[in-house]
Amino acid sequence: MFAEIITIGDEILIGQIVDTNSAFISKELNKIGVSVYQITSVQDDREHILQALEEAKGRAQVVIMTGGLGPTKDDITKHTLCEFFNDTLEEDAGVLAHVEELFEKYISSTPISDMNRMQALVPSKATVLHNALGTAPGMWFKDEGVAFVSLPGVPYEMENLIVNQVIPKIIKDFERPYILHKTIVTYGLGESAIAERLEQWEDHLPPFVKLAYLPNLGKVRLRLSAKGPDKQVLVDAVEKEAQKLPALIGDIMYGTEDEETLEELVAKTLTGKGLTLATAESFTGGKIAGQLTALPGASAYFKGSVVSYATETKINVLKVPKDVVDRYSVVSAEVAEAMAKNVRSLLKTDYAIATTGNAGPTKGDSDAEVGTVFLAIATPTGVHAQKFNMGNHRNRIVEKSVNKALELLQKEISKI
Repeated sequence: MFAEIITIGDEILIGQIVDTNSAFISKELNKIGVSVYQITSVQDDREHILQALEEAKGRAQVVIMTGGLGPTKDDITKHTLCEFFNDTLEEDAGVLAHVEELFEKYISSTPISDMNRMQALVPSKATVLHNALGTAPGMWFKDEGVAFVSLPGVPYEMENLIVNQVIPKIIKDFERPYILHKTIVTYGLGESAIAERLEQWEDHLPPFVKLAYLPNLGKVRLRLSAKGPDKQVLVDAVEKEAQKLPALIGDIMYGTEDEETLEELVAKTLTGKGLTLATAESFTGGKIAGQLTALPGASAYFKGSVVSYATETKINVLKVPKDVVDRYSVVSAEVAEAMAKNVRSLLKTDYAIATTGNAGPTKGDSDAEVGTVFLAIATPTGVHAQKFNMGNHRNRIVEKSVNKALELLQKEISKI
């Protein structure tokens, strides 16, 4: 069973906003066995919308549109839907009462206008989907076996409608296959190297089980997907194949995407073992600390961070000896080790992470080539640093280094 998503709005096409709606809708549809065949973005233009609807009708059983339902003249979706379905707008008393209630309760500083009341005009052939969080109702049409769903583009309004009304209605109205995904997360090895290890295993997968490699900044996700009429057959097959992976790539596996991220695994390990952590970050700018403290309960193990971006901060705050900086350069194993050792002492923790490197675009205070980074881990028994070359793109260098630092820490704290 296939669905298509059509996003309506010039703001998407000119890059003014990012289309997060399609990603959310796709995930929710996939959970109930509906595959997204195509995602299309169109202008607030009558002919463009009509063409997109006609083309989608020939390919999918469900067509979901977002956007273009506001009260202003540039929002033309309802009028275009009337043209597509040979329909007319009529006032829906329930929608009007809801709009008036919202203005009375939450927008009392702005009096309701006739333009706002026009939100209650809906095509007569549409089934109204109540939008509890906004003034623009969702609409459901059925034409020649195809469901057309029109939703507001505001993400939280759209998400509420998808979860509470659209998905249950699709489940009720359509027979669907089962789709199952299991994603294994790996760190520390590139896509091609992993593919070499898994070649024979991949060649012998059942025909209804597919493997996809999803590389991203120091990690590779391996997604096993299965599709068919019997859910238990899919579950058993995917689990059987997944159980073969530790023998092949167990040294780089860090759980599944459904379970924990790497930072969640680090947090659980530190908390479970009663260990504490500090960070001293230079070119990563506090991103390691940010990812860890974004998790609830981080205060149980994370004691703080020193973002020593400038060389003088490393010397004056972290007490990295100036002669070490002068002799080895600020981007060096020796400086990284001193940063890790000293922040561990300063904040009195069991472990510490330190980062120093050249993320570019210029070399800064060091002659090290752009992409050169040193990551250090200080432990109760010592400190050691490793050198890496993370490429030549600034954001990529930073993100890969954050992931690598957490990977190194997890390996270290897992030893005890």
